[in-house]
Amino acid sequence: MNIKKELIQQIHSIIATARDRAIRSIDTQRVLMYWQIGKVIFEEEQDGKERADYGKFLIKSISDEIQPQFGTGFTVRQLELNRQFYRTFPNTNALRSQFNWTHYRTLVRIDNQEKREFYIAEAEKTTGRHDNWNGRQTVSCTNVC
Repeated sequence: MNIKKELIQQIHSIIATARDRAIRSIDTQRVLMYWQIGKVIFEEEQDGKERADYGKFLIKSISDEIQPQFGTGFTVRQLELNRQFYRTFPNTNALRSQFNWTHYRTLVRIDNQEKREFYIAEAEKTTGRHDNWNGRQTVSCTNVC
């Protein structure tokens, strides 16, 4: 019995679309998780008296407590990046669902607001197109452009 090529292509398309949506959903939740962690850390630091010293102690302590259960994705460096992420994008409405963590990790490291907005606009323009800027391309361009 021969199966029509169109039927197989249609099923391939359904599978690929579902996988893409699942990955985007996971990426979106990861970005929101990092933003929320950054917010909690930032708000806790604001209650501290000696903020700089307390911030270093706080992040190190959180990392030491969380890593045994959740793994190496919660290092001091990563938690500092989460805090910076929240400080750079304090409003969740400003977060773009089409951007993954690699995009944001790159954007957070750009000190110049105008330059950051340029890269956001460029990445947004191409999102959804075949030639879109994925996270790695955003990193490459910010290093070269």
